[in-house]
Amino acid sequence: MVALIRIPVIAVYFILINIFLIFMCLVRPFHRNNVCTAGRLYSTTARLFGLKLEFRIPDDVKQQGPFVFIGNHQNSFDIFTVCGAAQPGTVTIGKKSLKWIPIFGWVYWLSGNILIDRKNSNKARGTIDIAAQKIKQKKLSVWMFPEGTRSYGRGLLPFKTGAFKLAKLTNAPVVSICASNLHNKVKLNRWDNGTLIIDMAKPVIMDDSKSLKEWSQYFHDTMQQKIEQLDREVTTKKQA
Repeated sequence: MVALIRIPVIAVYFILINIFLIFMCLVRPFHRNNVCTAGRLYSTTARLFGLKLEFRIPDDVKQQGPFVFIGNHQNSFDIFTVCGAAQPGTVTIGKKSLKWIPIFGWVYWLSGNILIDRKNSNKARGTIDIAAQKIKQKKLSVWMFPEGTRSYGRGLLPFKTGAFKLAKLTNAPVVSICASNLHNKVKLNRWDNGTLIIDMAKPVIMDDSKSLKEWSQYFHDTMQQKIEQLDREVTTKKQA
C-alpha cells in the first residue's frame, strides 16, 4: 500500500526536479556549481524513500579545493543519497552514453560533468588529462568512484588507479567519501527506511612516501574501516 503512494509521488517529484535543472542548465550551461545544485536537489528525494541522510563534511573541505573526491559506489540510490555531498565547483566523470538519456542525461551533460567513452580505451585514458585541465585551469574538483562500478552488496570492491593518477598529476588532495551500507535497506512498502551516514574525510596529499598502488590500497583500507564504523553507528541508531 505504501509503495502505491510512494512510487507516483517520487516519479512526479523527480520529473519536476529535472525540469527545473534543465532550465537552470540552459540558462547557465556548464556552470561550475551546476553539479552541486543538482546533487543537493536530487538528495531531497531521499526523504520520499523514507531515508534520513546525515552528512559529515569537514570545514577544510568546505573552505578549500580543488580536490579529487573518491566515494564508494553502492547502487542506483547513490544519485538520491551521496550526491547530496557534492561541494561547489565539483564535476564528476560518467559514461558518454548517459547524455542520450532523456532529461536526466541532458542535465548530466549540461551540468559540466566529464563524459568518458569506455568503448574507446585511448579516449578513456585521455579523460584523465581532461580532468587534470579542469582542476588546474578552472580550479574544479573532480568526483570519481574508484571501484569503477556499483558494488551491489559485495562490499568495497578493488580500486582502479585513475583517481590516484589524477591526484598525483595535479597535486590535488584526495578526499574520501564513505556512505554506510544501503544494500537491500530501502523497502518501498516501509515508511521508515532508517538513516544513511555520508562521511567526508579530511584532505590527504599523496606524497612520494608510497607508490600509486600503495596509495590506492591505503585509501581502500581506510575507507573500508570507515564504512564498517558507519555501519555500526547506523545499527546503534536503529536499536536506540
